[in-house]
Amino acid sequence: MLADWTPDGSSRVIQADNLDVLPALPPASFTVVYLDPPFNTGRQQARQATSHVRNAGGTGSITGFKGQTYERIKGDLLRYDDRFDDYWQFLEPRLIEAWRLLADDGTLYLHLDYREAHYAKVLLDALFGRECFLNEIIWAYDYGAKSRSRWPTKHDTILVYVKDAARYHFDSSAVDREPYMAPGLVTAEKAARGKLPTDVWWHTIVSPTGREKTGYPTQKPEGIVRRMLQASSREGDWVLDFFAGSGTTGAAAAALGRRFLLVEQNPEAVAVMRARFASLDAVDFA
Repeated sequence: MLADWTPDGSSRVIQADNLDVLPALPPASFTVVYLDPPFNTGRQQARQATSHVRNAGGTGSITGFKGQTYERIKGDLLRYDDRFDDYWQFLEPRLIEAWRLLADDGTLYLHLDYREAHYAKVLLDALFGRECFLNEIIWAYDYGAKSRSRWPTKHDTILVYVKDAARYHFDSSAVDREPYMAPGLVTAEKAARGKLPTDVWWHTIVSPTGREKTGYPTQKPEGIVRRMLQASSREGDWVLDFFAGSGTTGAAAAALGRRFLLVEQNPEAVAVMRARFASLDAVDFA
């Protein structure tokens, strides 16, 4: 069941370690890959720094800026906070698979917080090529504890990369519009229509008492994912999320007429998705 998925089938949820599933999937199958991996959350670990030196290509090389090839050179051990023995040893092979699975007109949305976004930018520049960097989206919200010893942290970062800078799909006309912050400065017609979103998205978190709430602790609001799918996919396209959590990507995709493949290892999260997708037709669980 893990290796028999094809783009001709139904939407599916697979309970497994994503790295056991991804290599079996056919390349270039997904128009959007949205990833919300576990964040760096605070216990000290050792990691080995990695630098890159330019070479002539060959085994172990990666292609970066302007088509130059680089070789990874391991450096000194560093100390940093993370949930994993080596966060990037965990995440990097999964990002490589995400690149392989993106269609030529596809887009990756990688959702991180301030602890890891800068590391990810360097890694994705090397993997995709800097010319394929599309945006750094800031999702800003105002909820939760307020620090008095520093500026309160109230945003996440979403890095956006495309598979091919000359071929990617992006349809701004399909995106929900926002109210103007100063509607009196534009015409009444423009104020009524609203404006296109920028790369800063003001959107509340999932309400603890709202209809959308599933009880899953890291659930993201559908409105955030919906906007990505509206812009970067078309009806009938395939969407992949292999850190699926409570299934928000699937819910947003289904509402927009997209098909989805979700991978999640946590059985409690899969149980949430079973309940969440109970009213949807043609969603398989494996």
